[in-house]
Amino acid sequence: MNGNGAPRRVGDVTTVSTASGSASTSASPSTSTRTKLERGRGALGPALELVHTGRAPTRAVLTAELGVTRATAGAVAAELEALGLIRVDSRPGGAGATQSRGAGGTQGRPSHRLSIDENGPVALAAQVHPDGFRAALVGLGGRIVATAPGKITVSADPAQVLGAVVDAGAALLEETGRRCVGAGLAVPSAVAEPEGTALNPLHLAWPPGSPVRAIFAQCVKAAGIGGPALTGNDVNLAALAEHRHGAGRSAQHLLCVATGHRGVGGALVLDGRLHSGSSGLALEVGHLTVNPEGRPCHCGSRGCLDVEADPLAFLTAAGRTPGPEVSLLQQARDLLSAEYGEPAVRAAAEELIDRLGLGLAGLVNILNPDRIILGGLHRELLHADPERLRAVVADRSLWGRSGGVPILPCTLDHNSLVGAAELAWQPVLDDPLGTLA
Repeated sequence: MNGNGAPRRVGDVTTVSTASGSASTSASPSTSTRTKLERGRGALGPALELVHTGRAPTRAVLTAELGVTRATAGAVAAELEALGLIRVDSRPGGAGATQSRGAGGTQGRPSHRLSIDENGPVALAAQVHPDGFRAALVGLGGRIVATAPGKITVSADPAQVLGAVVDAGAALLEETGRRCVGAGLAVPSAVAEPEGTALNPLHLAWPPGSPVRAIFAQCVKAAGIGGPALTGNDVNLAALAEHRHGAGRSAQHLLCVATGHRGVGGALVLDGRLHSGSSGLALEVGHLTVNPEGRPCHCGSRGCLDVEADPLAFLTAAGRTPGPEVSLLQQARDLLSAEYGEPAVRAAAEELIDRLGLGLAGLVNILNPDRIILGGLHRELLHADPERLRAVVADRSLWGRSGGVPILPCTLDHNSLVGAAELAWQPVLDDPLGTLA
């Protein structure tokens, strides 16, 4: 393929070029040849996604997953390498090498290994939370290249906050000299579609309905950063990242529930796609009532997961007064890990586990997921007493008793940031050649 994605003509033979300059040939005018070439070009996006998510570590696996010939898979891999997205290693041996088999079933030479190009382009990822923000550069494969945390007082002006986080990201791009494919933003609020407004930033002072996507796009453009600028809910994006790169891999119906720095959020991934409802507002699990006589919630109700199972609830139940020096989430994690043996801390953890388990049981009854993953403080609560949480879910859910829904901890650090980067990477995954050529 040339830089425009079109096949090159040499005499009466059509070629698909590779990064090394070699080519596969076939008779030019035939319909079958054109079909093969179109299939090869159309396979670039699916091939990149397979490598991006770790499902195609070798060219042999890529060939099988795409359902194409070895020659087509080789040309596709070479084109992605030429775009600076992946690396193709033809050296035999080493970890990840697999043996290809001929028609007679005998082992042949090891298949070429495929990996992400560590020097390739990046996406700018940004996250805002009640205790500040974090900007990062994230490459393919969900690999964080550089980060810039910002401990600030989040003002009531979203433009001021988003301008600061974009400036931090732009500084990272300047320092690293990386090409940027676009930007993604994670916010602790439901984001209404298609407007991109933050409907309920309950733990920020932002006005309800703030046009965060438009503001973020303006800041990105003003900073001279190219590519799309997209926005999503932080737990939705955490679930997307975990499904592609972490504890949610291979799940068909993945439920993610997590504490942020404040509050509780949820997300559902169905067959690889986020289920966001008719207007982006699905899975606001933080406002499930789990204690009718419980704490007042910001939403106007009482006893919601948002206020019964978040870091502040844990610190309060343990009789601890939060300090201003570090985030509530970090204070809760530190207390749980350092003083779990202390009776008041253990009792507070058990109280939160019971509330969380009650909420998860209701979600299991409604959604019938095949896997549940927990993030934030909930991940530490699962580590502290996994049997108690699983027992509560099993006791309170119809399918928990018979199905034994796996409950696992999230495995990615900064998964909301990685998920924000996935927003920016998606156009490249859909059409690598058209986006980057």
